[in-house]
Amino acid sequence: MAYDGSTTGSLAGTLESTIPDGPLSDKWTNYKSNAKLINPANKRKYNIIVVGSGLAGGSAAATLSELGYQVKCFCYQDSPRRAHSIAAQGGINAAKNYQNDGDSVWRLFYDTVKGGDFRSREANVHRLAEISVNIIDQCVAQGVPFAREYGGLLDNRSFGGAQVSRTFYARGQTGQQLLIGAYQALEKEISKGGVTMYPRTEMLDLVKVDGHAKGIVTRDLRTGEIESHAADCVILATGGYGNVFFLSTNAMGCNVMAAFRAHKRGAYMANPCFTQIHPTCIPVSGDYQSKLTLMSESLRNDGRIWVPKSADTAKQIREGKLTAKDVAEEDRDYYLERKYPSFGNLAPRDISSRSAKEACDEGRGVAKTGLGVFLDFSDAIARLGEDTIRARYGNLFQMYEKISGDNPYQTPMMIYPAVHYTMGGLWVDYNLESNVKGLHVLGEANFSDHGANRLGASALMQGLADGYFVIPATLPNYLVDQTPGSASTDMPEFKEAEADAKERIEKLLSINGTKTVDSFHRELGLLVWDKCGMARTKEGLEEALKRIPEIRKDFWENVKIPGSADGVNMELEKAGRVADFIDFAEVLCHDALDREESCGGHFREEYQFTKDDEAVQSGYTNEGEAKRRDDEFAYVSAWEYTDPGDEPILHKEKLVYENVKLSVRSYK
Repeated sequence: MAYDGSTTGSLAGTLESTIPDGPLSDKWTNYKSNAKLINPANKRKYNIIVVGSGLAGGSAAATLSELGYQVKCFCYQDSPRRAHSIAAQGGINAAKNYQNDGDSVWRLFYDTVKGGDFRSREANVHRLAEISVNIIDQCVAQGVPFAREYGGLLDNRSFGGAQVSRTFYARGQTGQQLLIGAYQALEKEISKGGVTMYPRTEMLDLVKVDGHAKGIVTRDLRTGEIESHAADCVILATGGYGNVFFLSTNAMGCNVMAAFRAHKRGAYMANPCFTQIHPTCIPVSGDYQSKLTLMSESLRNDGRIWVPKSADTAKQIREGKLTAKDVAEEDRDYYLERKYPSFGNLAPRDISSRSAKEACDEGRGVAKTGLGVFLDFSDAIARLGEDTIRARYGNLFQMYEKISGDNPYQTPMMIYPAVHYTMGGLWVDYNLESNVKGLHVLGEANFSDHGANRLGASALMQGLADGYFVIPATLPNYLVDQTPGSASTDMPEFKEAEADAKERIEKLLSINGTKTVDSFHRELGLLVWDKCGMARTKEGLEEALKRIPEIRKDFWENVKIPGSADGVNMELEKAGRVADFIDFAEVLCHDALDREESCGGHFREEYQFTKDDEAVQSGYTNEGEAKRRDDEFAYVSAWEYTDPGDEPILHKEKLVYENVKLSVRSYK
């Protein structure tokens, strides 16, 4: 069904978040004190499926196995060590206040709620801030080599959206080092027999029995074998959906398949329009690219972002007639420092990204495409010395030079915003359980902690908090009422799901069209980026909702997938993922169309501050900033699946703020 321009989605009731009673600071402690428990002997009777082996999935699988549960862990990579968490660079937040600069659990909580533009759930965010202090101790005990000061104490640096130094780091390899820590814990449990690992295995479907998630259907990516796995509950920790945009900082294998298949089985998709545009990525250089490369936000500690004040000067730089060094200091616009003097180059990601776009839209971009700004380290090198900068960011500088051919110690980096993280995901309650009983969702795959914008260095914090600390405490509340081993792959629900998966694969292979899978992915991604990227409009979103059904129809009639289903077939893998991206893009655009406000990563051009607004006239915020509508949209949008082309059904969870005051978000 083509989009007909009618109002997005029908409303179908509200959702309960199951937040515990009591003061905010006591909720998590009281919850754990009163949570249901399972004795050690009984834990061995329960089987748990964990899909995903990154920081959230790997830490959850290891911890649950240590507690005595029997765990099956699945990943499509050839090893858990290749999970995309390894690509995270800059650091992990924790409210330890080692710098004695005024940090606290409350300040981390408030910065996160404010950074998310007041669209996150208070109780979940406060729990995350509380747990953050334990994560660092856990990782140090595992041997994670965090950077240290001269005296041996753990070092910290600043990240966007904060005025304190709370980010722990291991050069520009923090995700890699944290993942190795979780991987070692996981391998220990595999060796002990508590975890059975299934690498190169992709989840194709979720199996429900009597309305509860009791298993999955998978495909062995080496042999092509389709099989079912039963358990007493299912945990999804499969990352985000950023690759729907085609060009993103995500690895090409990152996909939405597991979450979207759960969505098709009844799990609600929450806030998908909250996608994050990261301000420090290497700019697009040509049509041949299939992904983009992230430069860590940590670089904004010492790098200064600028463009020429004159569009003519920028044009000469693009044409190679001038270099950055030819632009005098008084002719440079350090626009973040100018617009946001309190935060400067550490303004949050969404604000920094839109500011870069604004400068480039004015003709002041410095990359050959016109889409690029400078990230300049000359002042920091002059102040601190090249050796200090090399010690902090050496591997990042080396990566930049290999990709761009420029030496960032001598010439400024060029950066431009790109799709990075996704704040939306499957809806979960305080227990991290979706509306489908028995289906728990961790890390980036859920929506729960970041609101409309994630602060830098908070992704690793959430993944490890969910895996090491939250799910071990909340899962027994579900399992205690379940009979261990009650689900079996002999059940008709499993046979039906297996048959559906095989039929879909056969249908894909039988099309034998003339267009490649990548051509459809690129077409879809560019459409979604243009109409639902850094800026959105009602007209653009309606146009996207007309075009997506056309792309879907063309895909199912003209895609060509060589080879067979028996054995390795990467084109078949990609085809299944792109088919889901097409359907997911529709939900994404419906959500963006329905949310008639601007907040965080969701910027509707119709809703921005103007010079006539009182907040602008008083100097509290800037003209052109995102303008929320709290009276209408202070809720979580949770979408129920309908047939492709039909409007999804909207469910709402009202966001109640008892401890923070809703206000215009200002970083001036």
